[in-house]
Amino acid sequence: MEKPKIESVWQRPYVNIFKHFKLEEWKKSTKEGDIAPIMDKTLKCTVYRIRGSIPAGNYIQLPKTTTQSLGLVGRYLYILFKPIVSKYFVVHFDAVTEDSQVIRISFSNLFKEFKCTVTWLQFPFVCGAVKGSVYNTTAKSAKQDLVGPAPVGVKWTCLIMDLHYILLFYLKRHYSHLKSIKLCSNMYVKNIFTSDLLFDPSVTVHEAKRAGLHDISPIPREMAFLVPKGENWHDIYDYIRFPSDGVKMPYDSIQKGHTSPHKTGHSTQCTPIRTNSHTVSVSKAVKDRVSLIQQITSPEAEICRRRRSPRIVTSIPEIHLDVTLSPNHDGGSRDWENDETTKSIECMKVIPADDGGIHVFADQGRRAVIHRVSSDTETLRTKVSTPTRLSTEKFRKRKGLQPDPILKLKKIIGYGGCTVKCAAWTKSGSAVAYPCHAIVVVMEIETGQQRFFIGHTDKVSALSFNGSTTLLASAQTGNVSLIRVWNFNQGNCLAMFKTHVHSVSSLSFSFNGGVLCSVGKDGHGKTTVVVWNTSKVNQDGEVLVMAKAHTEVDIQVMKIAAFDDTRMVSCGRDNIRLWRVRSGALRSCPVNLGEYHCLAFTDIAFEEGNLADKDPVERTLFACSKSGHIIEIDYKNVVIKKARRLFPSQQNPSSHPETVSLNTGSGIAINSISISAAFCATGSDDGYLRLWPLDFSTVFLEAEHEGGVSFVSIDPNGLKVLAATTTGNLGYLDIPSRGYTTLMRSHMNKILAFSVDGIRRHLVTVSEDCTIRVWDIDSMQQLYDFVSAEETPCAVTFHPSRQVFACGFSSGVVRIFNVENSSLLAEQRQHRGQVIGLIFSPNGEYMYSAGSLGSLALYDATKEDHHVIRILGNVVARGSCYGPDALTVSSDSGHLAFVGPSEFVVTVMDAHSLDELMLVDVSILDLETTTLDTAIKVCYPPAAVNQLLVSTSSNKILWLNAKTGKLLREMCNIHKTVPSSLAVTEDVQYLLTTGEKVVKIWDYKMKLEINFQVFIGHSESIQQAAFSPDQLSVISVGDAIFIWDFLAGALDQEANVLPNELRRPEAPLIAENSEHPRQFVPVPSFSPPHIHVHDVERNEQDGFLPYSENKDDCRQRDESIRVGRSRDLPLQVHDDLHCGEHISSHLRPVSSQEDQGDFEEPGSLVGDGDIQHYCSRPESYKHFGSRFKTSVSQNLHQGAVLSEGKDDLKLKVVIGYNGNGRGNMVWNPDTALFAYSCGCLVVIEDLHSGSQSHLTGHTGEISTLAVSHDTQDLASASGEQNKTGCCIFIWDVMSGSCKKVLSQHTGEVQAMAYSRDDRLLMSAGDYRDLTIALWNTRNYELLATTRVSNPIHDLAFDPTAYNEFACVGVGAVHFWLVEQSGNEVQLKVHRVSIPDEVNAGELTALCYNGDSVLYTATNTGKICAWDTQHNRCFMTWDADEGEIGIVQCRGYRLMSGSNTKKIRLWAVAAVQEMRCEETGARSNSVLLEHEMILDGTVVSAVFDDIMDMGIVGTTAGTLWYINWAENTSIRLISGHRNKVNQVIFSPDESHFATCAEDGSLRVWVMNGTELVVQFHVLNQSCLCMAWSPIINSRKCADKQQIVAGYSDGTIRLFGVLKTEMELKIHPHPVAVSAITYSMDGEVIISGGKDGLMAVSSPRTGITIRVISDHKGSPITTIECTQKKYDEFGLEGDEMWLAVSSDRRVSIWAADWHKDQCELIDWLTFPAPIEPQIRDKNSLPPSLAAFSPRQSGIVVYVGFGVKPEIILYCLHSKQTIKQIALPHWAASLCLSPTGQLIAVGTCERLMKIIHYPNGKCQDFTGHNDTVHFIRFAPSGKFLLSIAYNEVLVWQVQKTPSDLNSIQYL
Repeated sequence: MEKPKIESVWQRPYVNIFKHFKLEEWKKSTKEGDIAPIMDKTLKCTVYRIRGSIPAGNYIQLPKTTTQSLGLVGRYLYILFKPIVSKYFVVHFDAVTEDSQVIRISFSNLFKEFKCTVTWLQFPFVCGAVKGSVYNTTAKSAKQDLVGPAPVGVKWTCLIMDLHYILLFYLKRHYSHLKSIKLCSNMYVKNIFTSDLLFDPSVTVHEAKRAGLHDISPIPREMAFLVPKGENWHDIYDYIRFPSDGVKMPYDSIQKGHTSPHKTGHSTQCTPIRTNSHTVSVSKAVKDRVSLIQQITSPEAEICRRRRSPRIVTSIPEIHLDVTLSPNHDGGSRDWENDETTKSIECMKVIPADDGGIHVFADQGRRAVIHRVSSDTETLRTKVSTPTRLSTEKFRKRKGLQPDPILKLKKIIGYGGCTVKCAAWTKSGSAVAYPCHAIVVVMEIETGQQRFFIGHTDKVSALSFNGSTTLLASAQTGNVSLIRVWNFNQGNCLAMFKTHVHSVSSLSFSFNGGVLCSVGKDGHGKTTVVVWNTSKVNQDGEVLVMAKAHTEVDIQVMKIAAFDDTRMVSCGRDNIRLWRVRSGALRSCPVNLGEYHCLAFTDIAFEEGNLADKDPVERTLFACSKSGHIIEIDYKNVVIKKARRLFPSQQNPSSHPETVSLNTGSGIAINSISISAAFCATGSDDGYLRLWPLDFSTVFLEAEHEGGVSFVSIDPNGLKVLAATTTGNLGYLDIPSRGYTTLMRSHMNKILAFSVDGIRRHLVTVSEDCTIRVWDIDSMQQLYDFVSAEETPCAVTFHPSRQVFACGFSSGVVRIFNVENSSLLAEQRQHRGQVIGLIFSPNGEYMYSAGSLGSLALYDATKEDHHVIRILGNVVARGSCYGPDALTVSSDSGHLAFVGPSEFVVTVMDAHSLDELMLVDVSILDLETTTLDTAIKVCYPPAAVNQLLVSTSSNKILWLNAKTGKLLREMCNIHKTVPSSLAVTEDVQYLLTTGEKVVKIWDYKMKLEINFQVFIGHSESIQQAAFSPDQLSVISVGDAIFIWDFLAGALDQEANVLPNELRRPEAPLIAENSEHPRQFVPVPSFSPPHIHVHDVERNEQDGFLPYSENKDDCRQRDESIRVGRSRDLPLQVHDDLHCGEHISSHLRPVSSQEDQGDFEEPGSLVGDGDIQHYCSRPESYKHFGSRFKTSVSQNLHQGAVLSEGKDDLKLKVVIGYNGNGRGNMVWNPDTALFAYSCGCLVVIEDLHSGSQSHLTGHTGEISTLAVSHDTQDLASASGEQNKTGCCIFIWDVMSGSCKKVLSQHTGEVQAMAYSRDDRLLMSAGDYRDLTIALWNTRNYELLATTRVSNPIHDLAFDPTAYNEFACVGVGAVHFWLVEQSGNEVQLKVHRVSIPDEVNAGELTALCYNGDSVLYTATNTGKICAWDTQHNRCFMTWDADEGEIGIVQCRGYRLMSGSNTKKIRLWAVAAVQEMRCEETGARSNSVLLEHEMILDGTVVSAVFDDIMDMGIVGTTAGTLWYINWAENTSIRLISGHRNKVNQVIFSPDESHFATCAEDGSLRVWVMNGTELVVQFHVLNQSCLCMAWSPIINSRKCADKQQIVAGYSDGTIRLFGVLKTEMELKIHPHPVAVSAITYSMDGEVIISGGKDGLMAVSSPRTGITIRVISDHKGSPITTIECTQKKYDEFGLEGDEMWLAVSSDRRVSIWAADWHKDQCELIDWLTFPAPIEPQIRDKNSLPPSLAAFSPRQSGIVVYVGFGVKPEIILYCLHSKQTIKQIALPHWAASLCLSPTGQLIAVGTCERLMKIIHYPNGKCQDFTGHNDTVHFIRFAPSGKFLLSIAYNEVLVWQVQKTPSDLNSIQYL
């Protein structure tokens, strides 16, 4: 049934679409968004305006719904429109092809390049501009695209789209009709028309008649633009016709051309007739292909030009077309001609086998004509031959690379690619043919030698032999599936023809080779069977279609009967069919399957193979299914003879295994079946190859495989069975010997990287199938495999001498394996992103790895653990495109090179230390593109030549001097795509490159006329290629592993090999129909452009001038800025400085060294040379102010020097984060560096393991931190209370040592920042200091310092300029420029006051964006955006209700944090557009994406480069992990904001608890110090607490309680496991100051600040007893211990003591079961009558404790005559020992081991005393008085508290002969 045709008579001569569909009524059309009719002043008529920021939401669509169709058949589409200035627009129209395929065609000035898929074409649109404008002039001179927003002065445009041409040229489809149109914002549109006529819009009907123009079609009145009198149409409007002859790029863009419509055009005729040639413009894809043919046939060498002119053929000779067409040739094909005719000088004929419908005829003058012909014919006759070369003498004598060919494909490791159900035996059974991606491989099973059939351009999906195996047919998959017929013995292709289906799934040759049958899918998804006549293929390559049929049934396999070429049989899902060709028709008959009609049949086979002497009636057909059924079919009667179902054996393993039962159950899923005269072979999903007798009674032989068996085939001799598996393995079972041989294994996905062990000739590969495999190069056998199911291996390298290789994974892990014993040696986790580079140094001493997020690591390869020596962040260019070989090491192991830190720079480092040696900038502007050139790959040739090779994104290779970076030469057009590999031979004679799917070998010196040879074979992009270590092979990987013989290397090593033997033609490695034929490369230019080699990035320094310079001489004085290199070599970086008057009037010079009195700043002058001092602290919370401390620090360091290795304690964990700091947390996502401050400590924490390291040395509270971008240096700043100095410590992150201490600021340091290149460190003082200091990070010497008039809150360096930074504070923002001339450094500043519109007095925070935008925050909640090129504020918006203290910007996302506890994420993409347009501020231009509320004011924040995740610190002492993508916040670090009063351990030491002034009680896990439970009582302080003892572990384990005393006199009991309050009692009228459990846990003893003590029951809450002996003096300590029952003459097993602040201690004996409590002793310790300390509240506390080892000993400290520890014996009633202290004790605790006494002091020290001998050690680390100390019950740990800092110490094993620092 034919497809109904659309009636088109009414559509002639044209259709006014808007009028026909009555657009103004919107009944047959749709409008969405901002659509409005307006009156256009130019056209004097109504047009429609479509505008809106989102094109998908603002459009006009015709027809109304997508299910309807316009049905317009006109060939040309006319669109009359005008883009809106400075905006983007998009137009979509859907065209329908003759085969009913809907193709979307889109064009837009938003598209940067042409894109093509089978259903979508995207064309860039180049907007025109006013003649003479800058835009138009630039476009003409540069000849580069200016795709982007419509320029000012854009005109009304008449665009004509040739729909017939577009579909035919780009997709080889025939246009039928137009289905729909969609016009999207932003544009004006007048109308749209369709027509078969080509109108000239500049000529009206009236003008044509008046002028007598009969050869053109004038524009109808409805389509005409108004032209005023005396004006030229082309001066007012633009005429654009596509295809265009415009010369601007990108290729295939819609742009204004140079010819009038009536001068050139495409003929409307469609018949391919021979007429005169004409000039054509073709697409880039065709240009590239034409260029390749031209270079082969032309003797001239091209010069590599900086500006390539577009490839436009200007004069094409008339060439005779030698192609045979069938009588039924479609007349739809045509060529496009010109009236001009030229004569042919010398012609050649090129008839490619597969050219995509393009025939190219070229002569030596490099002229070509292109004809497109249709191949939609049922009869084909093709001859396949190699391209004919010109017989010119000059061409034959051209000197090329020798030997030719220089590579010979030797081995391919791999099987499958498209299918693993395809392989075939040769007739002799000695070889097997199988597909490996795009190549058919024939392997000799005895020797393993391979032969290759190369020519397919896509993966091979099916193959088949004829009966004698003289012919081989192979088919490739893809949209245009091709079949090739090969002469198997000679290896040449006899015929190649298209199948007219999308893919071929099955091929079958008849026994005599005269008929070939194929099965595939057509464009509608229907199964198509085509039968070909191949009887003449050996004579003339003719292949005819015998019959063709379409069917709805599924066909998996189809085979031609061996006894009759016209009979076929097929099987598939739910069907088995018999086929026959009769009278040119293909007919089928289904087999009546009866109850088996629902089976999924997978394979079929005829009885007894190829015997042709039996009558077909006697033949039996076998079919197998997924359910395990074997069906025997009577071929004559087309019915089932017998059906069997095979089941796996149910016997136990010890019984005979060769049995398969036929019982019920789940059958074997059989994938393939093969029949011989004696037995049957089956392959099934369970991995078994089974051999059966023909009655299927039992299994007599089976072989188990790793994966399911997908294909089986019995060889013609019946002695071997070939088997293929779903895991890519191919092997055979030898029946006589019962031995199994694996022929080939393969990766099941793309191979990403490889490495070679040259000593043992092993090859290791990694693949996307998550496996690592080690191969033997000679035998192609797999030796080992390593599987990583959860992460993909992506880089691998062999050690140069040891049997060890390293592998990098997508997770960032690097693992080192020992091949010899298949073991894992080490594992390193130094990278966050994918490992893109991994390499050993040639001497084997070091290993290097690079991550996709910029990190670089150096390892010691001499040690088995390969420990890390150094790791750097942000040094390697980001992205996975640089893998797997992003790193290269020189052959002398001295230098390491890579692309980074940006894609424009190549870095060279010292390979032993990773010290930076040289940066090479390759970002040379190519006028043909709109982007800078970027580096892609780097390669070190042997060190003897002292060169470095760099491949770039513009397809160039640069030869650089390896020491100086000087450009030696360059080579253009290396590949059609970016080269993926670079390698050089050891003799520096040859260069290897890979690109797309080809391998090229080059003459390294590039001195030949033809400098390279190209080799094809890969069907996918080549991932990596290299020369083997012995230089005899080339290995390339991608879809498979290709091993090539490098004949030049063999020629050098084997002198007895004759050159002729090397040049002997082999298998067609360079395929005759390849899209990549060999070509020569243009000669490099003699004057290569200069490449800037520098140690820092280039920057612009606009608007910064000394005050004394005027506008006239500024260009002469600031021609260059001199910066120092690492080796003191001078370097000039030239910049053009902008000297605007509005900027220069505000600039002032700043002193280059110390402060000078003549410094002046606008707006802050008090007198000559005087500066207004800002003494009061700013109101902004962002300004740091140290917390008031009660401690004394005068003698902090005295006696605190510790002997290394002999410390009693080791600091293990710091709990808490100083929320009082500002910017005191740093995090680098690339290197995983995470550091923050807590008091006077810097904590470096591993986020993976939770382990900490600590940087100690500060004596005051740390205010802020800063880390260098390479994360090597960390700066921390702190001041000292009541002192005038501030110190900045510079730490080496790797070693944790202090490199230097800087002292410059007199107050606190408010902010610090490193420059982008880490060469400078900037620090700013607080409101008391008002200075800015600049430091040289090379030696951290002071370069310059200056003083400002108002406090500074924040500062930051410009990321795009190493010598520009800005700071914000009270009243203004300062833009600074650092100028350095020799040793002299000068700071220049431009001060800009806060605009009145902002309505804020302070700018509190700032951050740069990379596009010349600076964001600042205010104390009123606003964020301002500044243009850093002009130093002006151009917009502001309300971002928060409170003061914003933190802003972070990454790309077009900005984060803000404020004192309202909110963090917000903003989309600020529109800000840059506003800066460029110079529009007014619009707060609705930024969008709030996310908002979170945290637990405190935000004081620090760091986010990753895409602003997806980050860490935020708050004043609550919490560090939060923020994930915007998941909208989650997780506590990383939890601490107390207020003072911590006490800490206690659980009896089993698994947990500990802290209580604080804010009423919180927190329970922590000891192992990991993680917060697990928090109890919070509002408006009360938790002053003391105790953990219930565990008497019976079974009963009490789940009843653990914590009792806590509060400031309101209440006692609360909390269930730890229940996480709830269980009891509340109120025994005290005042605050509870001390509390404890009795030893048996039956009572609670508590003491108040009024001196009263209460004994309460934790079960009932009743107060049992009140003790008032200490009344009037606060209780400071209560402690219980055990005693002997009758000890001291008192009954009871327990005694307890109580201490009050009046230095009195009472000791009690108790038996709580009997309600007995008796006083044992009462101690009163003397004190001076008139103490020196007048304030009683500041007196040292009175503390006491029982000795844990000596019964009856009480240890006491408190105020007395002198600081001392007193040991009192209850038995002797006297003091037995006194231990002198240098300071008064603020806290006391005794170790349970009885050896140590811990004492905390007001001097911030913690003392550990060995009280048997009185020796002492001091420990620093606290930032305030150490007011509480507690040992763990085991004595292994010690917790100390100073205000809100909780430190966990590990008690070391102390030798008895401790050498003390200080003796008491």
